[in-house]
Amino acid sequence: MGVDDLGQTAKASITFLRYSLELAYRKDDSLGSLGSLELLKEELAHINTGKDRQALLFSPSEEWFQSTVTGRMTAPFISTEGEGRNRIIKLHQDGGISGRTLARSAVDLPRTVLSVTNAAESPTALLARREMQSWQLLQLEPSSLRQPDEFTAPTKLGTDGSNLAATLYHLARLKKKQEMNEQSSAEAEAQVYAQVGGRLAELLDDVDEVDIDRDDRRELLTLMVKTRDGTIHPARSLSDGTMRFLALAVLELDPEAQGLLCLEEPENGIHPERIPKILRLLQDIATDVEEPVDQDNPLRQVVINTHSPTVVQQVPDDSLLVAELKEDKMDSGQRFKRVCFSYLSNTWREKVSEKSSVIAKGKLLAYLNPVPTGELEMDSKRQEVNYQSSKHRQPKKRRVVDREDLHPWIPGFPKEFL
Repeated sequence: MGVDDLGQTAKASITFLRYSLELAYRKDDSLGSLGSLELLKEELAHINTGKDRQALLFSPSEEWFQSTVTGRMTAPFISTEGEGRNRIIKLHQDGGISGRTLARSAVDLPRTVLSVTNAAESPTALLARREMQSWQLLQLEPSSLRQPDEFTAPTKLGTDGSNLAATLYHLARLKKKQEMNEQSSAEAEAQVYAQVGGRLAELLDDVDEVDIDRDDRRELLTLMVKTRDGTIHPARSLSDGTMRFLALAVLELDPEAQGLLCLEEPENGIHPERIPKILRLLQDIATDVEEPVDQDNPLRQVVINTHSPTVVQQVPDDSLLVAELKEDKMDSGQRFKRVCFSYLSNTWREKVSEKSSVIAKGKLLAYLNPVPTGELEMDSKRQEVNYQSSKHRQPKKRRVVDREDLHPWIPGFPKEFL
């Protein structure tokens, strides 16, 4: 269910769809022009009921599958016909809705056909657009996370981390309304703060509780953290990593936070020993495919990128995609490099037909090994040569990796050095 730009309600006839878009670069030789993009193909169609499980590739539970895949198969919602300059993109009516098909020439379209859908004629296509519009790239800024919120602030966490205090306060009051018949309002509200506090205590041992300070005079909400020694810390005094972790803990509790959530390097600001804690939190934010989708298990997917070997070592093996530059060739013979995403063998991702997309174990091990064995001996010899050729022969500085008492504990350290 959803609404269009005019507030009309829409209900999808099927929830399992595939949207594909094919674009081309149109070169423009006029001065000062960088050219433009041309829409070659646009399609929105259901996935056959008999093949929907195959399309998923991974194996969810029957309860999860039945709670997410609903509706009946129909004709395509958007299709492309013809070739060359005769290409026509058609927006079809939903099954059972009368009306004419909207047909547009693809050559000079300034935008996709999906972008002009409405609830009255194309509710399923509209909701597919709404789904993609809900996808978020979270760039949690410390200044936004620490900011107190006015009473009238939005009750949804912003992509920059704004509205954190207002969102947590709203979730606590919402819980109070939902549980009033089963427990006291104070207990219901405290339960939400306790859940967030418990999450934060996994990261910081001395955390006792999390709360929201309500200032009726200034009409401000401020997030507060109390430690076990009784000290109360306002958000402005907490570290960047702590604030980001708090934002994700609040996001986990918000049933309205759905769809695709993307984060860049979530380990930033987190002590290496505590990285497993934030990775577990991110996995808990994502939908559990063993349980049906409901208020306690929203339909969410989490995508992160990282350059940290520590993170790569600890994510589930079937969740790992490695971005690699590979050379390709156009029909004209011109070579170029494109990004390819490789995965580990013996996971469900191997069901994809492109076997060349399996990551070479040697490449992955070289990345995961913080002490490249091939370079270690060369660096040592290079330092010795530089030391011998130095005029002043300053004392050679010992690196951390040169300490013999640490050799047995450094992953990948060559055995002959032990």
